[in-house]
Amino acid sequence: MTFDSPENTGTTTPQSEIDAAATAGPEGTLPPQAEPEPAGEEVIGVRRGMFGISGTGDTSGYGRLVRPVTLPGSTPAPYGGYFDEVVDALRTALAPASFEDAIEKVVVFRGELTLHVRREHLPRVAQVLRDDAALRFELCLGVNGVHYPHDTGRELHAVYHLMSVTHSRRLRVEASAPDADPHIPSLYSVYPTTDWHERETYDFFGIVFDGHPSLTRIAMPDDWRGHPQRKDYPLGGIPVEYKGARIPPPDERRAYS
Repeated sequence: MTFDSPENTGTTTPQSEIDAAATAGPEGTLPPQAEPEPAGEEVIGVRRGMFGISGTGDTSGYGRLVRPVTLPGSTPAPYGGYFDEVVDALRTALAPASFEDAIEKVVVFRGELTLHVRREHLPRVAQVLRDDAALRFELCLGVNGVHYPHDTGRELHAVYHLMSVTHSRRLRVEASAPDADPHIPSLYSVYPTTDWHERETYDFFGIVFDGHPSLTRIAMPDDWRGHPQRKDYPLGGIPVEYKGARIPPPDERRAYS
């Protein structure tokens, strides 16, 4: 079997087609339409190396890697697909003045619509998203915590994944809080399914969900210090004994001279 290359056929494949094919999804197909470009990226930090190791401790070969840590900026309308309908319906339900007060930015990135909501408006926005007939996001699929240590003033993020069973649509709602005041209103009263999800996010990230009926640890012991999935949490661990052999914590398993 032989393959025709541009050299064999006398033709040249445009670079744009090569890049598009290389970045296509796992099925090898391109999206039917290109999503709108964000207005810009927010640079919130610089990552050096691969695993946060400094000095001579990085044996991965990526010790000199330097890359910025960025977040997608606000996306201008039109957003494409049903995204415009969702944003317009929410704007109407909240009234224009309330929409601008409640929504920090609208982001379309990698085929997902994300509403960045100011934390004090989160319960009101969630209730409108659930109850308005044009929206009807009845189901909250979960809550994720994210920690950006260098995103000054909004180091902690809570991300809610919503689904409309009525309209077969999905939406991400994101709220942030500073590390010095890690409080975000609980959505338990709007979506009772967030009960354990918010407890888990509190346990691992330290976000305090105000109004939660029982905000206690769900995985770590009650007297555990710190929140293990934060970026500033120490790498160390607890020694484990296995069949008479002692396995030290990760940060003690290898010594570098």
